[in-house]
Amino acid sequence: MTRLSTAESMALVVLNVLGAIGYDIAASRGGWKIPEEVAAGINVTTGEPFIWFISILPIVAAFFVINVTWGVCVLRRQRWKAGLYWIIAAAVWLGAVVIDFRHH
Repeated sequence: MTRLSTAESMALVVLNVLGAIGYDIAASRGGWKIPEEVAAGINVTTGEPFIWFISILPIVAAFFVINVTWGVCVLRRQRWKAGLYWIIAAAVWLGAVVIDFRHH
């Protein structure tokens, strides 16, 4: 059985940081308001959450699979140092969600 090295764990943290940045960019582009409707003076709020969700879904789904797999590897192999990096990655995602929701 292979072990999760510190370098692999750090690479996964960096990947998560890049994913969280991508999440915030996608969330701000999809946004709660459609720019074309705002420019036309239309102030509709019914579909914006769906547009936001569709814009972030691929990123969140991909990183959910990556991080659940990583967490299972940590637990199965009892690599607790890698688990600390996993917790750092979770904190990065929590920060990204806080940043996103503060802008809406």
